[in-house]
Amino acid sequence: MKSAPDFWWKPGQTLASWLLSPAGWIYGLVSGRRMLKKPKAKSRLPVICVGNFVVGGTGKTPFAIELSYRLQEEGLRPGFLLRGYGGKAKGPLLVDASMHDANVVGDEALLLARYGPTVIAADRPSGARLAEQQPIDVLLMDDGFQNPALAKDLSLVLVDCSVGFGNGKCLPAGPLRAPAAKQIVKADCLVLVGEGDAAEEAVHLAGRKGLPILHAHVRPQPNDELTGSRLFAFAGIGRPQKFFDTLKSLGYDVKKTREFPDHHQYTQADVRALLTEAEEAGFKLVTTSKDMARLETSTGELFHWIASSAAVLEVRMEIDDEDRLASLIKERLRRRQFGK
Repeated sequence: MKSAPDFWWKPGQTLASWLLSPAGWIYGLVSGRRMLKKPKAKSRLPVICVGNFVVGGTGKTPFAIELSYRLQEEGLRPGFLLRGYGGKAKGPLLVDASMHDANVVGDEALLLARYGPTVIAADRPSGARLAEQQPIDVLLMDDGFQNPALAKDLSLVLVDCSVGFGNGKCLPAGPLRAPAAKQIVKADCLVLVGEGDAAEEAVHLAGRKGLPILHAHVRPQPNDELTGSRLFAFAGIGRPQKFFDTLKSLGYDVKKTREFPDHHQYTQADVRALLTEAEEAGFKLVTTSKDMARLETSTGELFHWIASSAAVLEVRMEIDDEDRLASLIKERLRRRQFGK
């Protein structure tokens, strides 16, 4: 998917969203009905889904990583299941970060594989069966909230407080993957990420259903490489501008930015242009951890050069109500254990 168009996030109706509204209505009707279907399979492992209502980054992967830390503290062995978006492999496949590259398994899978056994599969039930053969006690499904194929024991749905549901329309007229009123039916807990008042509709829907509402924040990690440097920031994620704005909010001197499509597979021409422009202008290149995962696993001298010279702004998810979340998970695991 290319970077999300600006009109998705503008309140009210624009000409583009109006023209695409019929297609969005049809998409929403089909996707909403699909979400309400009975799951085709149930894993022997408890499945916790980390999802969102819209297309684009809300911090699902950092949240899943942070959740894995907490589960490990509880004496559990978490593993990850995801589609492997951006990669060619359909799976099911156990990710090996030393063997696989982002072109095969996707950038998110490479990141998650650093923290626990990670399986990619276009067909979630077959992926779950492979995960059951690994040393895993709890399966964290990164994305897949709208996919009804595999039963979920707990669905944690993240909402970015700075954008919420955007213009409230379904793809391609807006960022929603299905009508919000349909999606909330399948949610078990709402997680508000960041600051802002754009999540009011999500809070209202969650309140009507009586869902617990938690809060979390994406915390950029300090990087001394960036201090005092004139930065050339580039990113191929759902909302690159969010990354650029974060750098600026931290006081870094961002001189130039460049956006690429989400999960973009960088070419040698892309890399050569970035390196050449940065060198000529005296800029320091900086990117995201997902982009770096793609660059580090690509073959060729240019990719090695940019991977070794570019800096990364790492982020970590801070869950404000972590103890409450842990209690919620324990309750669901008990329900599963006793068949309730």
